[in-house]
Amino acid sequence: MKITRIEPVVVNAGMRNWVFVVVRTDQAGLEGIGEATLEFQTRAVSGAVQDLAELIIGRDPTDIERLWQIMFRHPFFKGGAVTMSALSGIDQALHDILAKDLGVPLYRLLGGLARDRVRLYDHLGGGNSTAVYDHDSPSAFAERAAESREAGFTALKVLPVGRTQALNDARGIAHAVDLVTAAREGAGDDVEIMIDFHGRTSAAAAIEVCRAVEHLRPWFVEEICAPDRPDELIKAARSVAIPVAAGERLYGRRDFLTLLEAGAIDIAQPDVCHVGGITELRKIASLCDTFGVAMAPHNPLGPVATMVNVHVALATPNFLVQEIMRSDVPWRGDVIEDDLTIDAGYALPPGKAGIGVTLDWAVAAAHPPLDERAPQWFHPDGSAADW
Repeated sequence: MKITRIEPVVVNAGMRNWVFVVVRTDQAGLEGIGEATLEFQTRAVSGAVQDLAELIIGRDPTDIERLWQIMFRHPFFKGGAVTMSALSGIDQALHDILAKDLGVPLYRLLGGLARDRVRLYDHLGGGNSTAVYDHDSPSAFAERAAESREAGFTALKVLPVGRTQALNDARGIAHAVDLVTAAREGAGDDVEIMIDFHGRTSAAAAIEVCRAVEHLRPWFVEEICAPDRPDELIKAARSVAIPVAAGERLYGRRDFLTLLEAGAIDIAQPDVCHVGGITELRKIASLCDTFGVAMAPHNPLGPVATMVNVHVALATPNFLVQEIMRSDVPWRGDVIEDDLTIDAGYALPPGKAGIGVTLDWAVAAAHPPLDERAPQWFHPDGSAADW
């Protein structure tokens, strides 16, 4: 069997584009699909997919580890968000091909079941407007949390932290506390709540906010410092009583090793669309397991990524909980026909061979890509702020 063609397929997904990757073979009807979505860098990732494709076309798609090493090692400039996202999409598609060729669901290829079902957490969003304090109201947080609970979820995540500078002001901290309080009231006491800081806070600000919300019993706090400042994260983690999660903007196991050796994280959040696909994600999971760190993979992206994450979670011993996006665009469930079954906030093992997804080309074509642009945030004095 040989790879004959690799192509990106871009679909409008509202705030961002989904970048799917289709790998075709010379075996009639056998092709694989993966996801390489990278927010606001669609053209760069699509081009990187085509660049990497030139390295492996004509090779056997079932030699996944060797193909991964070729795509990672042969380019002189390695790693980074764009290249690793492109590699991720191709790697997922190769796994899809091999599992289909063997006639088994992907999780069987990864070692079989480590658990019977996958706990999911709902992503409620928040904190994404251009305003300073009115990015969401407490009532909106409470309503969304209650809806999530009614839908059967036993865990949810909120993003209450707006634009911050080196030190938070009292008004910003009070607003974040109000939002998390409202989410807790809407969800009830028996639903776990996680707080995403989106990497917007310095160590000093993160410590202050964590202490202010500690009484609300967050399950964990996520990305409390910028990913390019591991020293800040290490400093903050040593002063925070709440479990700390990080990793959505790290691109390989070496990036995680620094945090693991420092004891700075309790939960790792690699993204299967950015770290190098299933191949690298599983190596990260094994590394984290060595340090006693649980896995809660990042996943606010498209439906292919969700299905891949479910398969990986089923086969990963140190898995904790899986993020899932439900309400980004109305056509989310139309572009991909999948094998996902959710029961009482848990995903059940898929039964179809491969990842268990089929791309509807007509629906995909009906939602052409956006001319997307990254959100631009500014502080009150006009200086640039992190989104």
